[in-house]
Amino acid sequence: MFSLNGIVYASEKTENIQVVSAKPLDDMMILTFSTGEQRLFDATILTGEAFAPLSDENIFKNYKVVAGVVTWLDEEIDCAPEYMYTNSYEYPSLKSVV
Repeated sequence: MFSLNGIVYASEKTENIQVVSAKPLDDMMILTFSTGEQRLFDATILTGEAFAPLSDENIFKNYKVVAGVVTWLDEEIDCAPEYMYTNSYEYPSLKSVV
């Protein structure tokens, strides 16, 4: 728990992390974060009415990264980069494998 600007949050404080780039891979995304890390995000965890359009492959693949946030449908749908980071897995880049 932490407090910021007089608001108490139940979660742990995270650094101001942003998505730098994204690449869809089936129903997942390879994300590069402002930390320099590449991580694999399973988008099937984005459930509920707000994320229902993402089940359409064409919509899911037609994303934009706007101000560090992955967005779809002209920014009508987005996902917090902190959520994507904490719910993703390490994904080694080719540079680290070679």
